[in-house]
Amino acid sequence: MLPPPPIRGLYRTDHRARAAYAEGAGIFRILPAAVCVPLDREDLTSLAHWASAYRMALVPRGAGSAMGGGNVGDGIVVDLTALPLRVEVDAPRLRARASASVTLAGLNVAAGEVGLRLPPDPSSGRWATLGGMLSTNAAGARSVRYGSVRRWVEAVQLVTADGETVELRRGQSADSRSRALARFEADAAPAIRAGAELVRARFPRTRKNASGYALDAWLESGDVLDLVVGAEGTLGFVTVAEWRLDPVPVARAGLRIALGSLDALGAAVAALLEHEPSAVELLDRSFLELVGEAGPEAVLLIEMEREDAAAARTAVQDAAAAVAPWAERVDAGLTPAAAERLWALRHAASPILAGLPETRRSLQVIEDGCVPVEQMGAYIRAVREAAAARGLAIVVFGHAGDGHVHVNLLPEVGRAGWETSVASLLEAVTDALVHLGGTPSGEHGDGRLRAGLLARVYGDEIMALFARVKAAFDPLGLLNPGVILPCADGPSAGPPPISRLKVGAQAIALPDDIARGLRRIEQGGGYAQSRLELADGVPAGGLPPQP
Repeated sequence: MLPPPPIRGLYRTDHRARAAYAEGAGIFRILPAAVCVPLDREDLTSLAHWASAYRMALVPRGAGSAMGGGNVGDGIVVDLTALPLRVEVDAPRLRARASASVTLAGLNVAAGEVGLRLPPDPSSGRWATLGGMLSTNAAGARSVRYGSVRRWVEAVQLVTADGETVELRRGQSADSRSRALARFEADAAPAIRAGAELVRARFPRTRKNASGYALDAWLESGDVLDLVVGAEGTLGFVTVAEWRLDPVPVARAGLRIALGSLDALGAAVAALLEHEPSAVELLDRSFLELVGEAGPEAVLLIEMEREDAAAARTAVQDAAAAVAPWAERVDAGLTPAAAERLWALRHAASPILAGLPETRRSLQVIEDGCVPVEQMGAYIRAVREAAAARGLAIVVFGHAGDGHVHVNLLPEVGRAGWETSVASLLEAVTDALVHLGGTPSGEHGDGRLRAGLLARVYGDEIMALFARVKAAFDPLGLLNPGVILPCADGPSAGPPPISRLKVGAQAIALPDDIARGLRRIEQGGGYAQSRLELADGVPAGGLPPQP
């Protein structure tokens, strides 16, 4: 039995605590070795030293709403939600400095008091922590105009695997006294520079990418923080970040466009992008049938944000005219309330999917593929055909303005061999993404789910560069092992089987009340609930109030 780490926060090895952290929002159920809840940066420093001494893996975690499985693992789950909740808004500079434990909603409440906001808006923004968003390079519906999180990060404070605290800031040289950064500059940086042409050739040519380490972004900026954004906690613990902010838009208006063919999708979206929409969402036939709106092959929901109501109305009218050659029907919402009514359809599927019987669960396995916009129709057809060939039902929606398609699988989890069918589908869809110039992750990150598939996307040489980055920051491989880089020997290790799932016959048993509580969290989006309260039988109380 190991001695506990010398921290002021909590460290628990009892079965109920471990069970409460066995799941996140993705498909996995993995019982961790222990749970640690540090209270501050000093606790994290002590924990890093302790883990190095005893060779214990650490799994950083925020609210647990990430879908790729990077928030669960065999090691010690490190719950970062108890770090101090601090937000400082500098309105004249359009900046905010906030703890990693603060939620997007909490930051936007503070920024909104002075008419500002952080524009990326993942659907989990009510409970997603800023540290978690940064770690997956999260985005959301409005990324078509505002991009992913990376664009908005100015600086991060990072606790490394060595227990060092490093401040990484855009446009400034990294601290040469840091051992991690010294290793990076001595080995990984020269290798990446030497492979620059290969990076440019092999990286996806998509509007969004949250897969692998962002070597392309680092080559362009020279800022090490670009590697930390999207690293899913594999390079260190983000404790604080500084963010750029943007004024809250004055006016919004919207469109709903019905399309009769997937062949029209790429051209229609390209025409819409000329008018600078803030969102272009896709609901395909499978989604529409689920919510009782059968008819069109697809529906596009458009949002326009402008400086005044007249400009928003003009933008909607111009966009409607531009898309007319491909549209079967166009409905406009020229006021915020009318636009919101158009978007009600987008939110109608969530309660239906959450309420599916236990024998047919909604699973996120091929949920994050992103392709060049002009290839979106071809990608959806490829997914439909691959799923149908394996007898798997799907629901398709997504962020059409970025060519980013979310696919929920609806397998019959009581059917013999369904896991094999899902694993085969994951490989087939990954191959289709590569063929179309896409990425397996537009905004959710690779996690454990996609790590074994990345060699198909990037090739062995790029995977070797990823391994150099990892070795510079985490030479012992203790930070979230198996995330981004697979644990199996060599960067070309094949995809892991679809296993260690939260559903089906192979799911490990948890205490009944905890299993029910985790299911309620998943169904109702209750990721703000403290998992230790769940372990201790305390009624749902959520995290401490946000600033």
